[in-house]
Amino acid sequence: MVAAHGPRRLSPSAQSIEAASNGVLSQWLGSSGFRGDAGRTVVLNDIPGCRARRVLVVGCGKSRTVSEADYRRATRAAMNALGSAGARRACCYLDEVAVANRSRYWATRQSVETALESVYRFERCKSDAKRPATRLKVLSFPADEDPEAVPAALEDGAAIAQGVRLAKDLGNLPGNICTPSFLADEARQLAARHDAVETTVRDEAELERLGMGSLLSVARGSREPACLIEMQYRGAPRSQAPTVLVGKGVTFDSGGISIKPAGAMDEMKFDMCGAASAFGAVEAVASLGLPMNLIALAPATENLPGGSATKPGDIVTSMSGQTIEVLNTDAEGRLILCDALTFASRFKPEAVIDIATLTGACVIALGAHASGLFSNDPELAQDLLGAGEFAGDRAWAMPLWPEYAEALESNFADVANVGGREAGAVTAAAFLARFAGAFRWAHLDVAGTAWRSGKQKGATGRPVRLLVQYLLDRCEDSRSKPAA
Repeated sequence: MVAAHGPRRLSPSAQSIEAASNGVLSQWLGSSGFRGDAGRTVVLNDIPGCRARRVLVVGCGKSRTVSEADYRRATRAAMNALGSAGARRACCYLDEVAVANRSRYWATRQSVETALESVYRFERCKSDAKRPATRLKVLSFPADEDPEAVPAALEDGAAIAQGVRLAKDLGNLPGNICTPSFLADEARQLAARHDAVETTVRDEAELERLGMGSLLSVARGSREPACLIEMQYRGAPRSQAPTVLVGKGVTFDSGGISIKPAGAMDEMKFDMCGAASAFGAVEAVASLGLPMNLIALAPATENLPGGSATKPGDIVTSMSGQTIEVLNTDAEGRLILCDALTFASRFKPEAVIDIATLTGACVIALGAHASGLFSNDPELAQDLLGAGEFAGDRAWAMPLWPEYAEALESNFADVANVGGREAGAVTAAAFLARFAGAFRWAHLDVAGTAWRSGKQKGATGRPVRLLVQYLLDRCEDSRSKPAA
């Protein structure tokens, strides 16, 4: 695979083929109508002077310095073209393209992640799995020009892709398989794969002893027992404060007594994608052996109607001691996260980041392009925004002013679990902020980004890339590998 901006505007490797072929490459490109548009591909066979039987030329845009969006479009198109061509082995020279404000490391890692994502298929629940979309077995990246950046990018990209794959697999599983107990077993298996990871699962009896009345209130309508999953990764001395990830793990959300409409309710199996992304981040960090301490918490439960289910108007007591008037049982994610956030304080964390498919209001505000970011610490917010930009897994900063919390006032309890219709994503974050006042905290609302609907329905694995990049950035000074 080589890049081109037009028939006669070729990347260095394409220029080498052009010289070896005495100009045949550009002639053939011109005759094919190739203009170098980002994502346009042409397969050329038996070019004179070229040892490769086939050459895939990939358009990267008309400028010699391409944008990030054009580069990603080009790499996706290249992987699709390899699949269509039935290639078994390929050598990628796309990462030699100059991308605006990005390094060779970035370009190579993007190609690795895109390549591995292109071969992902979820067919675990099919009786007759289809043949893989690609026959590609080996994809190599020459490191002659940058012997440090390319190997680092290959390792980081492969680990991140594996974390994304795990998050997708968990998110795509149906609710009758991926129950809270199943998630707990997956966490134990993750620990079995990595010596530096230890998993602890707290059952309902222990949650009762801890005073997690808010989490337990969500589980009352289900026969599936709730649990709190804790995965600890130790890559640094215990004296180093950990980063804590808290992922919402509602394995199926019917809305409870405040039941949802039937249309697209099957997609509520994705309501545990926050927990799935925390699993994926731990998988990637442990695979890379990052020199840091990381803890992932996943409060896991179903939210179903039943004779014992929490009713609108009920008042529950959280682990923090604050009482909560449950005005809407479909606003359950914040009820399980608030107890997990209180629990997180026992680790004396450097920072806490919760990830949740929390509000439809965030989907209305930002669509599927960016996750909503709320934080009580401007520096933490900027670090996460920067990590998302670098990783191509963007977030957008949302307000968290004190005035929004006024909508959660209750006549009967310390706080209500919902405000009015206005600013629903913000008031949900304001609710969580009450339980995160003791530490640096950020909340990622991924309701619009964690999965796709329609013909391409499925989990996206977001925001694993953002999270892992943030963690890589925290280790930048102590890693020998480049992080940018």
